[in-house]
Amino acid sequence: MKKNENYNWYLLRIQRKTGKGIEKYEMLREGDRLLCCLSGGKDSLVMLHSLKHISRSFPYRFEMEAAYVHIDNIGYSADIPFLNDFCTSLEVPFHVVEAHVNFETDKRKQPCFLCSWNRRKSLFSLARELFCNKVAFGHHKDDIIETLLLNMTFQGSISTMPPRLSLFKGEIDLIRPLALVTAQETKEYARICDFPLEKAKCPYDNKTKRNAMRELLSNLEMMYPKAKSNIYNSLSNIQDEYLPGKNDIRK
Repeated sequence: MKKNENYNWYLLRIQRKTGKGIEKYEMLREGDRLLCCLSGGKDSLVMLHSLKHISRSFPYRFEMEAAYVHIDNIGYSADIPFLNDFCTSLEVPFHVVEAHVNFETDKRKQPCFLCSWNRRKSLFSLARELFCNKVAFGHHKDDIIETLLLNMTFQGSISTMPPRLSLFKGEIDLIRPLALVTAQETKEYARICDFPLEKAKCPYDNKTKRNAMRELLSNLEMMYPKAKSNIYNSLSNIQDEYLPGKNDIRK
């Protein structure tokens, strides 16, 4: 890692922002065991690196493990040796889980949905084996905003990725520590730390609607620089009196 003081200051700022998100959404508590999900991309690397550093000064203690789920039939794999070395350098135990996706189970579902569902199923099973009560994903603020627009556009619902979601009757919480961190901030964090670019990309990357949402958000930011932040803030500023109620909607 480069030793420039400005770089170190930048990393510290993003780590504090991560900690702020954890506290704001009550993601962690004393004694939690956290399974961090690594994809091989920069966002999950930033999440794990940031969590490890803030854990040293956090007001309560939590333990961390990391895992990568390798889907054996999509023609794509992260750099597993690098992930192993990365976790070793942070003194975080690393696990690799092998999984298979049957894309014929439901042809109405997109491949990304089926892959994600199987990855999560494997991760939750591993979390139980490791006695982890929290599972962390590297989704950032932009991901949350994009998902909101996707759901509004294609599902007709106002919903998105919550920073914290309780599952299995409270047995496991899914958390997103980078909820307040932007995509640009994770990109700069990864650049400063010299995290390598992914050697290979998922073959379905260009077949999702998420890229269209990113372009839409970019255009909105050109119109008004605070557009993305305002969209995110609107999720906690819903004014019911200015919305049509369920009984007011006429088909």
